[in-house]
Amino acid sequence: MSADARPWLKHYPQGVPHDIGDGQITTLLDIYDQAIRDYADRPALESFGVPLTYGEVDQQVRKIASALQYMGLKKGDRVAIMMPNVMAYAPLIFGILKAGGVVVNVNPLYTARELKHQVIDSGARVIFVLENFAHTLAECVHDTPNLECGVIVAPGDFLGFKGKIVNFVSRYVKRAVKAYSLNGTIRFRKFLKWDTGSVAPVEISCDDVAFLQYTGGTTGISKGATLLHRNIAANVIQCETWLKPSYDPAVRHVMYTALPLYHILALTGCCLFMFRLGAMQVLIANPRDIPGFIKTLQATPPTMMVLVNTLYNVLEQAEGFDKIDLSKLSLCISGGMATQAAVAKRWKERTGRPIVEGYGLSETSPVVCANRPDIAEFTGSIGYPVPSTYVSIRTPDGSEAPQGEAGELCVKGPQVMAGYWQRPDETANVTTQDGYFRTGDVAVMQDDFTIKIVDRMKDMIAVSGLKVFPNEVEDVLASHPKVMEAAVIGLPDEHSGECVVAYIVKRDDTLTTEELRAYARENLAGYKTPKHIEFRDVLPKTNVGKILRRELRDEAMKNTDAPA
Repeated sequence: MSADARPWLKHYPQGVPHDIGDGQITTLLDIYDQAIRDYADRPALESFGVPLTYGEVDQQVRKIASALQYMGLKKGDRVAIMMPNVMAYAPLIFGILKAGGVVVNVNPLYTARELKHQVIDSGARVIFVLENFAHTLAECVHDTPNLECGVIVAPGDFLGFKGKIVNFVSRYVKRAVKAYSLNGTIRFRKFLKWDTGSVAPVEISCDDVAFLQYTGGTTGISKGATLLHRNIAANVIQCETWLKPSYDPAVRHVMYTALPLYHILALTGCCLFMFRLGAMQVLIANPRDIPGFIKTLQATPPTMMVLVNTLYNVLEQAEGFDKIDLSKLSLCISGGMATQAAVAKRWKERTGRPIVEGYGLSETSPVVCANRPDIAEFTGSIGYPVPSTYVSIRTPDGSEAPQGEAGELCVKGPQVMAGYWQRPDETANVTTQDGYFRTGDVAVMQDDFTIKIVDRMKDMIAVSGLKVFPNEVEDVLASHPKVMEAAVIGLPDEHSGECVVAYIVKRDDTLTTEELRAYARENLAGYKTPKHIEFRDVLPKTNVGKILRRELRDEAMKNTDAPA
């Protein structure tokens, strides 16, 4: 297949163009300003029962931008945000952009070491941090000379007294804020008093940097993907173009933003895309608080959801799920990690809606591929490349893999990053000679030209020279009715080089190792069957629910005895 060919285009939904025009690609501020003009009176954000309209959001955005400029922020200066999905997050994003700054999203669960690296690497001058995590900043602030000011945000900022503020604080702040001592910081409300009443216009082009989106560091030191306005704006338009035939533009959509906004999927797929649609986002500050999540869903029925596999799994089993009004739920999108067929099947049985899986990375703003939104059942693939996107599946020597054979998925399109921040060598390592971005994921182009992700290249297990992909084994194990969650890794083995090891969270306490191993043998080739199975109460996960195979592997490698 020619690298320039796009044979999947003939399978596009009717009405979806093959490309987005260059004239459609604009800046994120243009998208924001259009939303404020068109939807000023509509609710834009809701947090713990408290709504803000687009017009009210804009009032806060202008205050933030003005105060930043009063501090001396110049075009291109980096500003970090370290918080979960509280009401202040989205206004901060747009306020920083409007002031001419670059947003640096930071995981609030980072350790002081991880925060220090990201602040220094990005050169951030200012950081906005939720007070619950200010102690982390306090541990490393003396080692970050580029950081000039920390702004401490309270959970209730921008909520005022319009809603259930007392309930909000008691539900979110489950533990007292750890003591911290920070010089050179101010409270957010005092920061807003630096608003001069006006924002000096800043000329922003499509080629200006909008975000430094740091990778999780799963393959080494965390790197900042340099995302230009054109990259993310193009991806917003690509998402809109792909999904437009599937939703009624006259409907006031309600999107649940449960994935944290510092994660690229929530940033683009929820926050920025919903501003494009004039929809309302319901912000979930703590998605692990499932009873609270269920109560919010009961109070404000969703029309769209963007979640990861683990959240779909736990939600449909939660008490009170059957009391949620899902009559207007039109779209359930999954990304961020592989969606398991067993989870998708149960979700469809409970809701009547299939999970539409997509695929992307921080480096691609993030969406590369997505299933057709009109599918009747979960497909197990990541669907087709979205408009204006080229994909190529490459062999180790860089040549095109024959259709149906596995290789590294490589991507080219307007959503692909400009490169890694101040790391031209790392950028060169992930760029092919003909300009494709190497994802590091193993994929296959199927007979219908959909793309199926096999696994991460780094997670592949070699058993006596035979390839085993953890995703496949996990999918089989998770389909057992007594299994809640499964994680699979490879560990050294003196006989086969590596062996398959499974970590299981039970759904039913009667499950035994022998029963699960027998089930695996019925559904997998012998060399793919786990040699060792260990039952756990929980599996280590990222804050977005992605299982951390690396942590399991590191833990196991520290022990001399293999799990029994």
